[in-house]
Amino acid sequence: MGYANCLTNVVTQDHTTAVPLSDATLPLHSSRIDVPTYDRSALQPGVVHIGAGNFHRAHQAVYFDDLARSGISDEWGVTGVSLRSRDVKDLLSAQDGLYTVVQRGHDHQTARVVGSIAAYHYAPNDGDAVRAALTDPQTRIVSLTITGNGYFLDPVTGEFDAANPDVRADLVATSDCYVTAWAYLAEALDRRRRAGTAPFTVLCCDNIPDNTQAARTALVSFAALKDPELARWIDRNVAFPSTMVDRITPATSNSERQFVEQTFGIADKWPVLTEPYCQWVIEDTFSYGRPPLDEVGAQFVTDVSDHKLVKTRLLNGTHIAIGCLATLAGYQRTDTAMRNPVIFDYVEQLMRDEIQPLLPAVPGMNTPDYRDTLLARLGNPQMSDQLSRLARRGSTKMSSFLLPSLQEAIAQGRPHTLLMLALAGWARYLRGYDLTGRKIRIEDPQAELLTNLATYGGTNPDPLLRHEIFTELRGIPGFAERLGEMITDIDEHGVVPTLRRALRDNARELVLQ
Repeated sequence: MGYANCLTNVVTQDHTTAVPLSDATLPLHSSRIDVPTYDRSALQPGVVHIGAGNFHRAHQAVYFDDLARSGISDEWGVTGVSLRSRDVKDLLSAQDGLYTVVQRGHDHQTARVVGSIAAYHYAPNDGDAVRAALTDPQTRIVSLTITGNGYFLDPVTGEFDAANPDVRADLVATSDCYVTAWAYLAEALDRRRRAGTAPFTVLCCDNIPDNTQAARTALVSFAALKDPELARWIDRNVAFPSTMVDRITPATSNSERQFVEQTFGIADKWPVLTEPYCQWVIEDTFSYGRPPLDEVGAQFVTDVSDHKLVKTRLLNGTHIAIGCLATLAGYQRTDTAMRNPVIFDYVEQLMRDEIQPLLPAVPGMNTPDYRDTLLARLGNPQMSDQLSRLARRGSTKMSSFLLPSLQEAIAQGRPHTLLMLALAGWARYLRGYDLTGRKIRIEDPQAELLTNLATYGGTNPDPLLRHEIFTELRGIPGFAERLGEMITDIDEHGVVPTLRRALRDNARELVLQ
């Protein structure tokens, strides 16, 4: 029984008095939406999740809720841990860990209450509780959504940054409070090793390149700085399954809280609004037992790499392209940008003509259908995403999700005008203001450097191309000149006219193939 099958269509109502959400009030809410009917107190704490923000609550926690609802297993209750924000604990503990997930499609919406997270801990205040959960023999999986910055890896070499202030602080920590996930995991695994308890699986659910290697490198490297023998034991005995996760889940604001209150009559302090689409592909390798997630819609596969490649190139590569270009064109949200027919055609043809032909065939996956699904998701007016979020951490997204497609297209002699234009859009975006002069906040670990390089060069991309992420591209004859011409076109003619001309060029290139 998958997530979509658990949902009940609801009708918007005018509720004059909203009912707070708690275990005691679930019977009152059950007449309007689906609520947990299983015994939450019987859930065994099989999972500790670090980074229990909106994405986890709309994604992994829903799958574990499905397991409990279906009666398949009660061994996979979740303990949520936050390293930096205490809001999750303060708000959700007050409603017994329950929260509402609203799924919004183009023309309908459904909702449910999720009850799979039994406890929340704010690590700076609850260090002992976090340690107890991590060392509990019932804990068999520790999953992570801590964002790319939480792995402390060099974006080019992939090596662990032992000089990072947070890492250094945890290496000499004298209190019970750590800053990084790796300090907690290394200590917990050391205790489990000494006690003869099997190690948990480390399940990275962050949308970063090669997330299994990122998690392994970060944990083993941190452990080696404390105890080389422990590091070797972790490397030999702990499983780090690769995963591919996908679901658009914006941040929750007061407007979302008011929407849930007015529509469903639920006074929920931290609901989650998300899209209908949800995907979780997991490498089938575990240290200490595997949850039957395949019974509720997840996929276990031998190798996740091709699934991940298709998703990251088509979805994440397109995200950074539209995030920058549409922002420069004056848009702020995906659905309004996709209503521009030229931008829609650009996104469609970028995926269809330049990215998809470079991708492998994946057994059981219809890539053209997946591409069409992405177009529908980007245009969903009920679940519009902020373009600024899509453009965030652009140096990582460009180097991981878009530049590889561009490099391969050039090497294979395939059309790449639209890929080049995505890069030109990012280069122009990095100046920090749109075509009307409106300021753009560049959210990137290397924001100052990148903005200086982009601004210094103007329409000449040579300074920016000296950045290390362009090592394989900057020496290609004519590459800098063509990129500079595209930046100039954006500046002088605007984004939409430049896209329109690029689409004509793309059509001619395809005819000549």
